Amino acid sequence: MPIYILSKYLVTGSMVKVVSLCKFPATQITGTILHKANTINKMKLKHLIILSSFTTAIMAQHFTIARLHYGGGGDWYSNPSSLPNLLNYLQIHTAIIAADKEARIKLTDENLYSYPYLYLTGHGNVRFKDAEIIRLRTFLQRGGFLHADDNYGMDPSFRREMKRVFPDKELVPLPFDHPVFHQVFDFDFGLPKVHEHDNKPPQALALFEDNRILVLYTYESDLGDGWEDAEVHNDPFEIREAALQMGINIIHFALTQ
Repeated sequence: MPIYILSKYLVTGSMVKVVSLCKFPATQITGTILHKANTINKMKLKHLIILSSFTTAIMAQHFTIARLHYGGGGDWYSNPSSLPNLLNYLQIHTAIIAADKEARIKLTDENLYSYPYLYLTGHGNVRFKDAEIIRLRTFLQRGGFLHADDNYGMDPSFRREMKRVFPDKELVPLPFDHPVFHQVFDFDFGLPKVHEHDNKPPQALALFEDNRILVLYTYESDLGDGWEDAEVHNDPFEIREAALQMGINIIHFALTQ
């Protein structure tokens, strides 16, 4: 079993003991996150241990985000500077050792389980093949996480595809006191608003399995635009900073829930 080293804590198997390590191994797997000492007791230990489906990930790799390459004609590749900027911000503001670049992956790729954190975005149609529906459902139920970020226009097709993945589940709005809004940074009023589209409030919605979030869907917020290089959209610094901070919260939550 891989060993996940956290700040001041060593987690291995079902045991936690205090250690004095201040640096983290470069791992692709979850668990390499800076934790405040007073929060460790609040977390269930089982949520710190990644499911066995991911224990074959390569220990020498840095954590990265895998951008999901989907079919249907939507621009899955949009906001090309967003994820590198988010990964850089992640490395600066947390103890996660992050890669400089995103990965790009299809649900049918053999190395899917090397990337427990998937990101999906775009403006247009999202469509999964039947085999991809089964693969995504299995991936998520075995411990994977998907952050879907509407870049304006993908909402109808994304909701349709999620119904195909989980016919019996509904997207549930997260209240402002949900832990995802209070991880590394506090967002007392939920998601930041980066760009206005249809005069609707930003929403964070989730698909749950028991108490674990499988899919987090950020809607009417446009976080990805906020992560882009400053000159792309000319957004104020405060808006870009808020978007990046919310992105860190989502990653931190996904890796420790």
